[in-house]
Amino acid sequence: MPHPLESPVDALAAAIDPEVVAGWLEHQRWYATKSRHVTGVEVEQSIALAAAPPLLLALAQARFATGSHDLYQLPLALLPDGVQADRPPVVTGPDWVAVDAVAEPDLMRELLRHIDAESAFETPEGWMRFQRPELSGALAIDAPARPMGVEQSNSSIVFGDETVLKVFRRLEPGINPELEMLRFLTRREFANIAPLQGWYEYDGRAFSATLGVAQRFFGDAVGGWELAIERIRTDPAAFVIELGGLGTVTAELHNALASDPSDPAFAPEEPSAEAMSLLTATIDEEVERVFIRLPDDERVAPIAGRGQDVRERVAQRSQLGVGGRAIRTHGDYHLGQTLHVPRGWLIIDFEGEPARPLYERRFKTSPLRDVAGMLRSFAYATSAVAIMHDHPAPGQFEDRARLTFLEHYFSTIDPALLPSGETAIVNLLSIYELEKAIYELQYELDNRPDWLPIPVAGIARLLEAE
Repeated sequence: MPHPLESPVDALAAAIDPEVVAGWLEHQRWYATKSRHVTGVEVEQSIALAAAPPLLLALAQARFATGSHDLYQLPLALLPDGVQADRPPVVTGPDWVAVDAVAEPDLMRELLRHIDAESAFETPEGWMRFQRPELSGALAIDAPARPMGVEQSNSSIVFGDETVLKVFRRLEPGINPELEMLRFLTRREFANIAPLQGWYEYDGRAFSATLGVAQRFFGDAVGGWELAIERIRTDPAAFVIELGGLGTVTAELHNALASDPSDPAFAPEEPSAEAMSLLTATIDEEVERVFIRLPDDERVAPIAGRGQDVRERVAQRSQLGVGGRAIRTHGDYHLGQTLHVPRGWLIIDFEGEPARPLYERRFKTSPLRDVAGMLRSFAYATSAVAIMHDHPAPGQFEDRARLTFLEHYFSTIDPALLPSGETAIVNLLSIYELEKAIYELQYELDNRPDWLPIPVAGIARLLEAE
């Protein structure tokens, strides 16, 4: 039965009540600025991707009282009134409802179909393009579809056991690092990622943005964080050995990312003294802001009143300079950004830290920043088994995990990417670990006071280390 609307795009635009859509937007898990009230919503672009039922891809500005705004991608499916949907409607018309199409995963098949066909749609302001890498095979567009599950910042649909389509919700102008990194690594046949199978993007006069990526799905994969929590309790010695493999794969990733001096976006560069000065200044500011908030609590006693000690330690360690090379890195590296499959480790989610602007996520830096993030993740996993399961990790587990990971990493990484000499490496690595631990301290103060001992122990460790 054909849909009764002749122009679903026009009907949707006419039916949008900014207050209704704003209220719906604020209650989504992927809404990025939960402390800010949306005062209005304006659809910038709407593209009809399917006719029955109509599937619309809306790019909508969420506006705030300050005059600023954020851009969101809203895939909307128009269903006849009375059709049962899994989620409440976003917009209601006279005889239809518009629902978030991600909640109806079969309707999202059209996005995959257009990627497979490499479609292009002209809009009044630009183009919507769907693309695949060279020599990639056809996509499983008819495979059963299901949502991947709860995600914080994006939405993903799995098609069979072959493809996962990630829909970016909050958009920023420019290429998303996820697409940029996957395209680079897939072209070089880097074995330890979920290869890129396609993507779609908007290219307009006012702005251009990556809208989503399709990757190979691994149905036999276990999340790295979940694996750690289980194996630390059941077989910690074997898991330490597995972490050696992760160290090797991490180094191979960095070597690959530094392998093309002809590509300006990826060519290794000499690190600047200004970058180190900016890093230490940022840490100084964060220390001053966080340490003044420390409660009179035994959980923070090991570092209470030691903010100046932290600043002095960072200043001392930064005296040796940076050295090595600045390269593209993962940017938000921890166990939760890994998968484990029977053949070893995969590295996923190359978007970088969501709280940072997109252009900052593309900055080059020392590969040791990724290493520091993973070492801090070992600290969290070690403590989490006790907090979450009342099952303390075996003694010295974190130390053994760090040692094994680092041994394998340093035996594989191109030495030219690192500072010269063990002392310089240790100093730079510890600065990045302090940066991460101070961020964690601020987060736990705001969100999980019971987890405060984890960053506190990390900061104390780095203060006492020679």
